[in-house]
Amino acid sequence: MIDELAGAESAVATCTDASAWALSEGDLITALDATHRLQQRLAAVRLALVREVDGRGTAVAQGASSTAVWLRHRLRLDVAAARRLVDLAASVDAAPAGVRDALASGAVSLEQARVIADAVTAVQTVAGPEVADKAVGVLVEWAEQFDPTVLRKLSTRILDHVAPEMADAAARAALDAEAARATRDRHVTVSEQTGGRLRLSGTLDAETAALVRAAIDPLSAPSGPDDTRTPGQRRHDALADVCRLVLRTGELPEHGGDPAQLVVTTGFDELTRQLHAGALDVGLRLTPDTVRRLACDAAILPAVLGGAGQVLDVGRQRRLVSGPLRRALVLRDGGCAFPGCDRPPRWCAAHHIRHWADGGPTSLDNSVLLCGHHHRHLHQTEWAVRLGDDGRPDFVPPAWLDPDQLPRRNHYHRRT
Repeated sequence: MIDELAGAESAVATCTDASAWALSEGDLITALDATHRLQQRLAAVRLALVREVDGRGTAVAQGASSTAVWLRHRLRLDVAAARRLVDLAASVDAAPAGVRDALASGAVSLEQARVIADAVTAVQTVAGPEVADKAVGVLVEWAEQFDPTVLRKLSTRILDHVAPEMADAAARAALDAEAARATRDRHVTVSEQTGGRLRLSGTLDAETAALVRAAIDPLSAPSGPDDTRTPGQRRHDALADVCRLVLRTGELPEHGGDPAQLVVTTGFDELTRQLHAGALDVGLRLTPDTVRRLACDAAILPAVLGGAGQVLDVGRQRRLVSGPLRRALVLRDGGCAFPGCDRPPRWCAAHHIRHWADGGPTSLDNSVLLCGHHHRHLHQTEWAVRLGDDGRPDFVPPAWLDPDQLPRRNHYHRRT
């Protein structure tokens, strides 16, 4: 074997020195196919050697903690690749001989062999060695047409082709096992970062994943041609919109004796003059612009504070835009009123055209419905909104976008 491998290495070295540009198109493709087959055959040899090294305990005998760690050092692989190599060598060794033969003949790639070995091992456990041999033949045929990703999808239903009488029971068992794994592995981690930011990570089971996608995906689409947010930013804003909608329902359980709510503390003078920041009840600071935006459609709880910040008097909580006024606003605007936006009313907050903190009244003539994204956009940019002669909102773009600053309207929600 050593001599043969040395000869093969010498032949490959000769090919490395040859000029590919001199080949005709047909010879070029033929050489590429031959290289691919040779690569698969060498992979089969390497797997056999790795399996023998692992089986003999060579790595441990030489002081390594495992064969994967030994391979990482010996072949300069990363440890994940080394583990995959050891696992695949064991899988191929345990699978019917047809898997090794297919790889050794160059009929399948290393990744295809991995898929076939996994599928055949599962079939052998459920249906026995004879059915597993049939599965190898079918999967090797499919490997001539399909890449590893498609082959893996097809392999999940291999019993339909080689043992249909067992397929339904096996599929049910596989689903039950997957459901049990999903239930066990489900989690969401919330990690606090600097500046009040949170990092979310986790794994959702299939049902929850479908719920999240159903809620987030429609809200993650670009709101128009001027939407410059990245896909990740749009998903972030969609999650915020979902949370706002849930908080508006008032159906969340109480937390600490109070309804679920976002509490911001700021001084009235600071709010009206857009000075300083606000504070969340968890101690984090918000910019003046953010405080004013939140105050557009919030439950306001007036409080009189002494010079040292003591609470001297707390007023009665009242909703700024609610009841008949909000219903009238919904009937007039139909949803987010910003030009081109299709967000429905339930995703929208009421924006004061003249801010409440600046003396603007809480009335239909001083309100407009805006989704979360366009609410922020209006507060942070030079766009302006006003009511036209017919009482419907007109949006005036900044001069850099339209030098004529012609008013624009959202016609998406019009009923007539």
